[in-house]
Amino acid sequence: MYVTVNNTKIFAATGGREFDPSQPTILFLHGAAMDHTAWALQSRYMAHHGFNVFALDLVGHGKSGGEIPASIDELADSVIAFMDAMELKEAALVGHSMGALTALSAAGRYQDRVSAVVMIGIAYPMMVGEAFLQKARENDPAAYQMMIDWSHARPSHRGAAEVPGLWMIGNALRVVEKSGKDTLYKGLSICAGYDGGFEAAQNLKAPALFILGDKDMMTMPRAAQKLIAAIDGQKTVMLKDCGHMQMIEKAADVRSALIEFL
Repeated sequence: MYVTVNNTKIFAATGGREFDPSQPTILFLHGAAMDHTAWALQSRYMAHHGFNVFALDLVGHGKSGGEIPASIDELADSVIAFMDAMELKEAALVGHSMGALTALSAAGRYQDRVSAVVMIGIAYPMMVGEAFLQKARENDPAAYQMMIDWSHARPSHRGAAEVPGLWMIGNALRVVEKSGKDTLYKGLSICAGYDGGFEAAQNLKAPALFILGDKDMMTMPRAAQKLIAAIDGQKTVMLKDCGHMQMIEKAADVRSALIEFL
């Protein structure tokens, strides 16, 4: 479905279900240069098990219009604007990588609008290697290859998909390749430039869940520990033999963690 937000058309996948105001709502927020399809193995299930689901193509990504915002906070503002357009009083935010920072920013600054926050594949600060960033700045296809290589644990490179017929590496690479000029670079840049994480953590009122991959080379688990320690009462799930594409590599485990938490 398309929703007009601040004069911009924003696409959201609903999992094939009509909105039901009596049910709680989940917003799924993807990572840099990705789109709503990253959540295909969670969004449809949750939509058929008691939740309204909106898997967004964030501003400037996928089927959505507009320009990628200049900061994580502005991206978070656009998510709240989507909620306003849908007349959603509150929602659970489930974010991956860039989307996890976005969810954190929104939950810390709009406490009354976020019922729960799930941060998958997050690090803070989210450091980006200069060589990687330079390749992305040049729109060099090598940047896409680097991202997808580092984002998947070794079993995923050997075809260990949980879903028969799913080519995890090829599918993810194609999404990033068609994301558009400068999309990856802009996403990486705002992630690296985000400095509000600890303040957001201190202001957080919603219950928080972290889902990390023990073999994540993009956002290594150790790089999330200070943020985790800053949030009282949080829960952390560590996925074994899993890289940065947690919701694809360990789809069932991520889905189970969401069901238990939400």
